[in-house]
Amino acid sequence: MAEVTLDEVPRKMRELFDKAASALERGNSEYAETMLMAILEQEPRLLQARKLLRAAQIKRHKEKGGGGFARMLSGLTQLPATLSINAAIAKDPLKALPKIEKLMSSDPTNPAYGALLVKAAEAAGLREVGIHTLELMLEQKPDDVNLLNWIARLHDEEGNTKEARGYYERIVELRPNDPAAIKALKDAQARDTMKQGRWEEVGKRGDFRKLIKDTAQAEMLEKQSKAVKTADDAEQLIEELRGKIEREPGNINYRRALADHFLRLERFDEAIAALHEADAISGGGDPQIDRAINEATLRRFDAEITALRKAGKTAEAEAKEKELDRFKVEDAARRVARYPNDLQFKYEYGVLLYEHGQYTEAIAQFQSAQRNPQRRLRALYYLALCFEKKGQLDIAVEQLQKAASEMTQMDDNRKDVLYELGVLHEKMGHPEKALEYYKEIYAVDISYRDVAQKVERRPAR
Repeated sequence: MAEVTLDEVPRKMRELFDKAASALERGNSEYAETMLMAILEQEPRLLQARKLLRAAQIKRHKEKGGGGFARMLSGLTQLPATLSINAAIAKDPLKALPKIEKLMSSDPTNPAYGALLVKAAEAAGLREVGIHTLELMLEQKPDDVNLLNWIARLHDEEGNTKEARGYYERIVELRPNDPAAIKALKDAQARDTMKQGRWEEVGKRGDFRKLIKDTAQAEMLEKQSKAVKTADDAEQLIEELRGKIEREPGNINYRRALADHFLRLERFDEAIAALHEADAISGGGDPQIDRAINEATLRRFDAEITALRKAGKTAEAEAKEKELDRFKVEDAARRVARYPNDLQFKYEYGVLLYEHGQYTEAIAQFQSAQRNPQRRLRALYYLALCFEKKGQLDIAVEQLQKAASEMTQMDDNRKDVLYELGVLHEKMGHPEKALEYYKEIYAVDISYRDVAQKVERRPAR
């Protein structure tokens, strides 16, 4: 399984990544972590998100001043989780990654947690994730021969002969009389020299394709490196993937890649069909494929609505928008039924139910969704909104106060919670209490909603 880039993930995921990066730039590393963890739960292959997550974790850890005693305490408290994760890696390394990330959040520089992450990443075929993790671990222990051997081997397996050679050279510097280290270096030097020499030789002749026996494969690799700039390139890649599917019909990754290429060409029906085939092969138990089908269907709706509006068919466009609205709710309900333990799906369904005025039904979803650490605070916020709509203001206040007590940063989430607390207290006839909440926002963000008007309309005493 290969890593993916931001260009290869859905638009909503890219937008969430950008928000996380902005939050980290503003110093809100905790909020950035929450969003990045949510991204990686959906797409564990996105290396850029994992790198940014690690940067956020390390930044927060340094700010809190985690030291040796804190690490020892963390190791003791997380011991049961560590033991269970080892078993999870053996069973399904990809599903073990989120559990390891939670450990890393408690201490991102803990070598035991890092080793678990590398082990799971390697087992899942995500060698680049393992390499990045080992690079960070080597910053703490630059002379650790075991780590150096590990990262050298991963680079070798990735075909990074130059990098592998450099790490083997470092090992020999540390152990000049170790015959195994010397042999590993000589082998690495030979591989690197052969690779570099052959490229230089064919470079002089201007014939790089002779390095690859299969000319068609060479052209395919070249077109992939260009990120499919033309329709002809895309068609060739599609045909190549169809050939791979014929040879390996049980490989769902080929069908997912095929769907990605169809989406780039806006051939939505074919993309959705490819994803449904992948879903059937997986036994219908992969929520990532299910989400990909949903994303592709939404994109098809958007394209159809845009085309109708451009053609001046306003009535048809409005009818299609209503159909889209129904699809969102019905599909969210289907996902919740299909994956009853996926709390993210419950949260998303709850939001849609709230937006459609089905407050009692939404409450049931948010009450479950609050068990998801990444969605807990927003679930509590929406719970409050639902109770407010039902006229149960005191219960709404309880939900918001619970959320506020768990927030340490004055981010957008906290502003939303404080503002709503102000609104509720105004409705309950407590204007002075409401003003306290508005002032807390006003002190850090005068432009938030109409908080300036709410604060400044009050006469000074």
